[in-house]
Amino acid sequence: MKTSFNFNDVSHLIFDWDGTVMDSANKIVVCMQKAAALSDLPTPSAEQVHQIIGISLVPAIQRLFGIDQQKAIVVKEHYREVFLQEDSTPCELFEGAKATLQTLYQHFTLGVATGKARRGLDRAFDSSDTRHLFASSITADDAESKPSSDMLEKLLSEWKIKPSNAIMIGDTHYDMKMAEDIGMQRIGVSYGVHSLNQLSAHSPIAIVDSFNELEDLLLAAPNRNKY
Repeated sequence: MKTSFNFNDVSHLIFDWDGTVMDSANKIVVCMQKAAALSDLPTPSAEQVHQIIGISLVPAIQRLFGIDQQKAIVVKEHYREVFLQEDSTPCELFEGAKATLQTLYQHFTLGVATGKARRGLDRAFDSSDTRHLFASSITADDAESKPSSDMLEKLLSEWKIKPSNAIMIGDTHYDMKMAEDIGMQRIGVSYGVHSLNQLSAHSPIAIVDSFNELEDLLLAAPNRNKY
């Protein structure tokens, strides 16, 4: 899915992390299933876990298991313990991600809006050596959970720009909705956890299949220079 959208007015790009930049869905699924067992809860399927990836951890767990906040906090602690200490499922950047981010950094100001906790994003930045590419980041510790637009509004306020000057890039309908709700343009990625139908429901200007395609799309504007 491609678009004729004019990118000349866009100065900032905001990326989701899990499922968009980092291929972490398998690890999230495995760790959530192990956390469920430790919490005496039914084991969720991979598809069920996929549907809550992108939301901040406690509300995601509440939605996944249909439990109250107090119980969800217990599950969260089990999840974090497994994620950090027990599970060895690798998390790598998607193919072409780092090279594309390095190129886009020359033309746009980059940011992250993620349902990860701050320390989780910090670990991901360090393991992928990408921290320097992002001017700002908002995590689950800093704002209301997606699909609230709070993360995006905080970035816009920090950068002193309008929604029309930024694009949200993500793999879930939560990413698409939070941008749509404030009139920010959005690009979906097809290789993440939500379906094309889920992404398309929020009228993105494009849905791309790879980072190479994303780069070509964003740099299509003539004389694309960093603001």
